[in-house]
Amino acid sequence: GAAYAAGRGFTAKPGQTMTVPGASGTVVYVGLGSADSVDTTTVRRAAAAAARAASRHGSVALDVLDRLPGAVDPEAAAAAAVEGLVLGAYRFDAHRSEPAPAPLRSVRLVAASGKGMAGAIARGEAIAEAVCWARDLVNEPGGSMTPTEVAARVRALGRRHKLKVSVMDEAAIRKAGMGGLLGVNRGSEQPPRFVKVSYVPDGTSAGTVALVGKGITFDSGGLSIKTAEGMKTMKDDMGGGAAVLAAMAAVSALGVGVTVHAYVPLTDNMTGGDATRPGDVLVIRGGTTVEVLNTDAEGRLVLADALTLATDEAPDAVIDLATLTGACMVALGKGVAGLMGRGDDWLAQVEAASARTGERVWRLPLPDDMRPQLDSKVADLRNIGAGAHGGALIAGLFLREFVGADLPWAHVDIAGPAWSDDASAEVSAGGTGFGVRLLVDLLENFERPTR
Repeated sequence: GAAYAAGRGFTAKPGQTMTVPGASGTVVYVGLGSADSVDTTTVRRAAAAAARAASRHGSVALDVLDRLPGAVDPEAAAAAAVEGLVLGAYRFDAHRSEPAPAPLRSVRLVAASGKGMAGAIARGEAIAEAVCWARDLVNEPGGSMTPTEVAARVRALGRRHKLKVSVMDEAAIRKAGMGGLLGVNRGSEQPPRFVKVSYVPDGTSAGTVALVGKGITFDSGGLSIKTAEGMKTMKDDMGGGAAVLAAMAAVSALGVGVTVHAYVPLTDNMTGGDATRPGDVLVIRGGTTVEVLNTDAEGRLVLADALTLATDEAPDAVIDLATLTGACMVALGKGVAGLMGRGDDWLAQVEAASARTGERVWRLPLPDDMRPQLDSKVADLRNIGAGAHGGALIAGLFLREFVGADLPWAHVDIAGPAWSDDASAEVSAGGTGFGVRLLVDLLENFERPTR
């Protein structure tokens, strides 16, 4: 079989597959590349490729674990393989009148030793299930995945995973002084929500981390309206919030040893008759006033409220995920998220989690000499820069204004990797669930950063 595959052009490039009929059933050959470059990311992508190649078969046996170089940890590889199989098989069929039959119904992982594999498999399942939950939230159209629907799904998630969930309605949001969220919601007929989800470990906590996620359930741009083309995928503008909430489920399932609080402001950004107008001034929680000169720079307004609340509750570190700027996609492409923030050791922990999970980030600066671009003539801040360039950095500088001065903080702009037009490896077409794996790994390996 192997000689036959090689004769037909199979060269074992990473992710390459070839299906060959065998005496005892169909054999799928999956490329891992050269032995010295194989890692858990390679395994995850190979398993996802195998799941797609075997999608017409009800069951599959994956023997990649016995073919790995000794430097690859077998338990980490097993967890990655499970993640790849589940994520590669993912489909969003909720709105198909005749959904295709479910692909793989059973999978066997073949390994010389089963020691430690049960825990590894459970870990892979928990993380992959969380990613799929995030994908489902993003893939559901904005007209049905409203703030109230997201809140309902989060409540159900909390019951399943024994998480504490609190949901603020519009009256509570107003009482809390969240003028950014209220301002963005002003043009919508859907009421806003603010969701907080909390996890406390059973034993001693290694610290407290705040996760903040942008939850714009659909973004028309508001009165600074997007083009038709630019609006087509804007149900994904809650990708950061979906990832943050999904990560909470995995954190609970895995019994992570840190206290975690997730904060997600939820609204769509629409063009109703009393929508926020360019030139209007909003009062963010805590009293900072913001002149809104572009209503399509709305994510930073709702995040400002959330970051202020997270800061008030005194965590050891904060990380926010947001589909924030097209400028970040221009700089880094579709597959890499921008990383900005404060506190080198905290940012280094994010980079280490990125390297382990294969969810790529690249550190960008927050230059102080660009900060004057946010000065307003009528308010404390304006919501866009005065110049034409550096939009991802300007957005990061804006957010920094709402994080406590000595608090370690990471901002991850996921505008590119949160959505994919095509499926490849473990990445699905549509919402990708980017950030879930990175966050879980970051929290599992958390060390309290210096201030």
